Amino acid sequence: MAAEPEPGEVTAGEAAAAPRPHRYALWTRTTARPEGGGRAAGRDASAPARQWPILVVLGGVVLGLVLTAADHFRAGTVLVGAALLVGGAMRFTLPSVGMLAVRSRFTDVITYVVLGTGIVLLALMVQPDPILDVPFLEDIIRFSVR
Repeated sequence: MAAEPEPGEVTAGEAAAAPRPHRYALWTRTTARPEGGGRAAGRDASAPARQWPILVVLGGVVLGLVLTAADHFRAGTVLVGAALLVGGAMRFTLPSVGMLAVRSRFTDVITYVVLGTGIVLLALMVQPDPILDVPFLEDIIRFSVR
């Protein structure tokens, strides 16, 4: 015959039914692939051809930096911003962009568009002879520097 449990002692049936605290696994085995892990071209294409979207953006940025270093600051920085805007457009429209995808589609598009637009606007406002003149900026500087 089975012995009676003492008061305060937990039986095997009660221990199995009681909720246990959640412990995270030491090693992750079933994680979904990152969104950028896919390829923009098939497996039979060469490595650069599989990642052509990020290569287009990086090529535009490198060309813009070379122009900037060659005394064409405004043209170079506009090209850097335009490359980021192209990256945002590709991320928004193409179903698979390879390593151009970093986070969710929404986050990537917003990040590329905000950074690209900011760089282009700042490049157009750079002195001397700004192409884009924002009249209230002088007032802000005048009141903030006093």
